[in-house]
Amino acid sequence: MARRRTGTDMTRTEIILGGAALALYLVVLPLTAEPLFDGIERLFALSLGEDVRDAAYYYILFALTAAALWGYFGRTTRAFFDHAWRTLGNVGLGLVAFYGINELSWRILRMAAGGQVNLNDQAILARMGDAPRTTILIVVFLAPVVEEALFRGYVFGNLREYSRAAAYLASSLLFAGMHVWQFVVLQHNLAYLPVMLQYVAPGLVMAWVYERSENLWGSVLLHGMVNALAVWSAL
Repeated sequence: MARRRTGTDMTRTEIILGGAALALYLVVLPLTAEPLFDGIERLFALSLGEDVRDAAYYYILFALTAAALWGYFGRTTRAFFDHAWRTLGNVGLGLVAFYGINELSWRILRMAAGGQVNLNDQAILARMGDAPRTTILIVVFLAPVVEEALFRGYVFGNLREYSRAAAYLASSLLFAGMHVWQFVVLQHNLAYLPVMLQYVAPGLVMAWVYERSENLWGSVLLHGMVNALAVWSAL
């Protein structure tokens, strides 16, 4: 008899499609989105504002991720409702751990990065000033679902079958690298790489919540809450 899949398991098809979605998120779309939107503007004689581009970018990512992992989302949602109180308890513990560990990682970052400014945070703050509603939609709702599905659900969930340590390390480093690599490439500045340290600890905490909850929505809730609190503090 085939083993019943849990809220963190993926089928072979989902693993293949999820890998394609991860590659799109990490490499393909970041390098092709701007030329694509420029081409659309020329083709249809349009002028797309940054808020429209940002919203379209994340809607595309959200749609592709949902399409690739549709069955997985269904199973992990059922698992959430089966263990809702346990999941919410893990989210609460994760929130406490996040802010405790994040304070430590922030202090380490200040020493390692030599006062390097976090350009990702600056970009989000700039978008908040120009298009607050679109930015909140992306940062609090769309991005947490996409990133948790790919980094925790796909990378961590599949690697954990072989090595928990490798799963924690790989998912956290990929999550951290995703937040900085474009700035490193665009500015040709390897000195910006230590800013990754700011994202490793959150990645570890979210992976822990995902593993303890045995469904995706625990880490999604934690991710969304952390981003919401960051946005609120910036208003």
